[in-house]
Amino acid sequence: MQLTFLGAAREVTGSCYLVELDDCRFLIDCGMLQGGREEAARNHQPFAFDPRTIDFVLLTHAHIDHSGLLPKLALQGFTGPIYSTRATIDLLGVMLPDSGHIQESEAERSLRRKRPHALPPIYTLQNAKDCLKQLQPVGYDERFSPHPSVACCFRDAGHILGSAMIEIWLTEGQQSCKLVASGDVGQPGRPILRDPSRIEDADVLLIESTYGDRNHKDMPATLDELAEIIEQTLYRRKGNVIVPAFAVGRTQELIYHLHQLTEQGRLKGLNIYVDSPMASAVTKITQKHFELFDAEAHRITEWHARGKNLPKLHFVADVAESMALNQIRSGVIIISASGMCDAGRIKHHLRHNLARPECSVLITGYQAGGTLGRRLVDGEKVVRIFGEEVKVRASIHTLGGFSAHADQQALLAWAGGFLKPPKRTFVVHGEAAAANNFAQLLRTEKKWTVDVPETGQSFKL
Repeated sequence: MQLTFLGAAREVTGSCYLVELDDCRFLIDCGMLQGGREEAARNHQPFAFDPRTIDFVLLTHAHIDHSGLLPKLALQGFTGPIYSTRATIDLLGVMLPDSGHIQESEAERSLRRKRPHALPPIYTLQNAKDCLKQLQPVGYDERFSPHPSVACCFRDAGHILGSAMIEIWLTEGQQSCKLVASGDVGQPGRPILRDPSRIEDADVLLIESTYGDRNHKDMPATLDELAEIIEQTLYRRKGNVIVPAFAVGRTQELIYHLHQLTEQGRLKGLNIYVDSPMASAVTKITQKHFELFDAEAHRITEWHARGKNLPKLHFVADVAESMALNQIRSGVIIISASGMCDAGRIKHHLRHNLARPECSVLITGYQAGGTLGRRLVDGEKVVRIFGEEVKVRASIHTLGGFSAHADQQALLAWAGGFLKPPKRTFVVHGEAAAANNFAQLLRTEKKWTVDVPETGQSFKL
């Protein structure tokens, strides 16, 4: 038995882990690297294995950094099933074709502008649609066997709709091993989704560490800050609030909180525009999976259904309507993708509002190195958008309390659910500093045997 780390090792994006037995080879996730030009180029490189030899894929959730290279995998010869939860399959029906469309559009734009580093699309919209046919739904907490040597169980990770951590039982001859892949662990106590499942035993554990070196501000304090920023910007300074938000999870959570603050009387007269066709589609999918909501989300949904004192919520569809938003000088909240500001309609809204000191930009999620969002968080005073230099005069606010990832304290608490230490733990899905910091905590506080693997490194199980 062998485990090879092919992505999200000492970095956050590009999750991909290869498990090899004598008679079986499979992947846990097949994600796209996100960030700057270097990461984009790496997505074009050949896989470190022959896709035709992969028997199946286990997919933890729909985020592109976990799923985004599945169409490439299929295009290059993988014909097996991709197992994921039903909600994840619904989300991928929107997200993978959108990713294919972005690939084609960016390649066409690069060629048109005769950029020296122009690359062809990794895959097309049609390739992405074709890949969807390989998706196979599995339920939470239901054990199944994708191969005679492998048994699996998907457990609720509480990260985004449909997200899972996976228990995997491996058999090779007389040997057996239980591998647990945490996927992205959600922050407990967050609205809408249930808390992450507890798992009690593992021989080998893969645990994420996106925020392994820090803790989030608690939710009450985060909501206080959100309400204060909105009130200052909209009512006192007469500006706009621009929110780069991931179309899956973060957008729906922000809508929820804005309704909650309105219900409590802390905000009023909100005018919210969700300018992301994918976010609009994902919101409908979220409503479809009502059975995955927690009790508080059920209560807010019932209040919303009564239709009293609601915020004005507009879902922007066509490009002309999106462009018209940039003529609005004050009084609106614009939530738009992408969450790291590196593609999509958010770049247009930033170009029109960043230079205005009366406006605010709310950063509500992780920003990978090399992205426009990361440059804003790092305090750059001038950024380049669509080839144009834009001065940053708007207030930039980072609200870490909205993160869909467990923070250091929550990760340690989740690790505390194991009745005895895993024989071996691999800390993944974190920048080097965060991963090493969290690994050292596990060694000192839990007395666990821990590795922080590098990309391409293999280990015998």
